[in-house]
Amino acid sequence: MAKGKIGRRQFMKTTLAGFGGFSVLAALENKPAETRGDAGTRARKPVTRVLGGTGLTLPVVNMGVMNSDNPSLIRAALDAGMVLLDTAHAYMQGRNEEVIGSVVKGRPRDSFLIGSKVGLPQDRTTGRYLEGATEAEFLKKLDLSLKRLGLEHVDILYHHNVSRRESAFYEPVLNAMAKAKKAGKFRYAGITTHSNEPEVIRAAVDTKFYEVILTSYNYQQRHVAEVKEAIGRAARAGIGIVGMKAIRGGFRQSPSVPSASAALKWVLQDENVHTIVPGFTTFDQLETDLAVMEEPRLTDAERRELAAASLLPGLTCQGCRTCLGQCVAGLPIPDLMRAAMYVYDYRHLGMARELVVSLGLSPRPCGECSVCPVRCPQGFAVRERVEDIVRIRQVPEEFLV
Repeated sequence: MAKGKIGRRQFMKTTLAGFGGFSVLAALENKPAETRGDAGTRARKPVTRVLGGTGLTLPVVNMGVMNSDNPSLIRAALDAGMVLLDTAHAYMQGRNEEVIGSVVKGRPRDSFLIGSKVGLPQDRTTGRYLEGATEAEFLKKLDLSLKRLGLEHVDILYHHNVSRRESAFYEPVLNAMAKAKKAGKFRYAGITTHSNEPEVIRAAVDTKFYEVILTSYNYQQRHVAEVKEAIGRAARAGIGIVGMKAIRGGFRQSPSVPSASAALKWVLQDENVHTIVPGFTTFDQLETDLAVMEEPRLTDAERRELAAASLLPGLTCQGCRTCLGQCVAGLPIPDLMRAAMYVYDYRHLGMARELVVSLGLSPRPCGECSVCPVRCPQGFAVRERVEDIVRIRQVPEEFLV
């Protein structure tokens, strides 16, 4: 290398040294290998359930592809018996759908299922739709998703990231989905919710429009009994239930998630949940999920682990939104906490940066407050977390793609 010039990796080690807490170098240097085929070398016997009134028979574990751009890993998941690939229009700025498209190209269309999601602009603090949330915009995004996937239709199309009852009834989305379904662009109408799940699930049932619900559901939720009750009501109404965020904190082994396998199995003890779509990025994680796909019953030891872990404070924002009424600056704290989850749990720095930048925050979001008035029910030091995660805006985007 010529004197005076600096390479990309050296730049990361020096210029970004102050971002050690973000595990920047670890995220770059510990990417999964591009190829490995042992996940599909033996015949799998998955436990299956029917996805509500859709009639689709699915393995109880399928693949959440959000954090993976490794075609070999996606291919191995399909070859090992997983059927449903869960993605979204916005994941990896569209690259996620493109990678899936490259994997499924040439495969028989009836050998796999695709669930994708379209979201429209929302007010970050209220969850209400903004002016640009139009029927035309929804259909435009759907068409682009189909182009990326190289498909004429997806199997499940989700109205994405709903947190309010009224949003489940939002007419521009319902009208767009009705038109798209009539045109053959998807088979089953779905809705997703990451927060205020019971209200959204009940609303989805009341619309009599949605056929599938994708919801957060895990043993660490503070309101888990209410979530369980809402899921039961939806399942009895014939709606297919897909679980996500079963492992709070991804596959990171932490005091609050002693066993990824046990956390996955916990969700599947509720037979009203028809399948789960955990995200994984390595072949070892795929093996964990495949083992649960074949044997979802909890062992006595796992039950004891979860019972003990449920008494510990969670490490991930619950999305309860109580912070929104306390922050005098009106900061979108749940979104910032989600960005922190992307960094510290998912190790997905690019997605975190994209989210933080999209919030349009001032250079010093907490600068006017000498003492933070927000009291998080989980005990998070909100100001410290906010000031920590907004630093990611200083990292050039090209280093995190």
